[in-house]
Amino acid sequence: MSFDRDAALEQAMLTFWRHGYETTSIVDLTTAMGVTAPSLYTAFGDKKRLFLEAMRLYAGDPDAMARDIREAPSAYEAANALLTKAAVGYTGDKTPRGCLLASAAATGSAAACDVQAAVADIRRFIAACLEARIKADVANGLQPSTTDTAALAGLVMAVTQGMSVLARDGTSRAALLAIVDATMSAWPKP
Repeated sequence: MSFDRDAALEQAMLTFWRHGYETTSIVDLTTAMGVTAPSLYTAFGDKKRLFLEAMRLYAGDPDAMARDIREAPSAYEAANALLTKAAVGYTGDKTPRGCLLASAAATGSAAACDVQAAVADIRRFIAACLEARIKADVANGLQPSTTDTAALAGLVMAVTQGMSVLARDGTSRAALLAIVDATMSAWPKP
């Protein structure tokens, strides 16, 4: 195995991002990664394990994400930052449009079900972190006591996923950022 594992993993991530989990073939992966199939299997195990590792590379450190949400000046600012980062990331110049997690929507095989569950776990983790931050703001009087914290966190997650679809459809970064602004204008005021 004489290749740059990190560079190969990044290429695998971009390939999965571009094509989704199930429609990406081993040939697609080996071509993009510049490795042979035996090298891929030796270094990463199988396609599912390669995807899960690529997904972790894409999603970043969950502890850092949780810390960013928790340490934001308010839940409003944490949500705004999440949505803005998504809008910018979904329209990058050097990456596929949309979200790797959304493009991984899988159906069918047992491996695909495992992949879908792992992707859903990441989304649930982000939503739970944001909901906890919103609850803290309610407790501190920064949000109305009537705030439905689960629904508000769910709104942010739904808009995030919706923006991914729109980005794949060719919606511009400016239009996505306008959606972020519209979403945040609906945020409950104390």
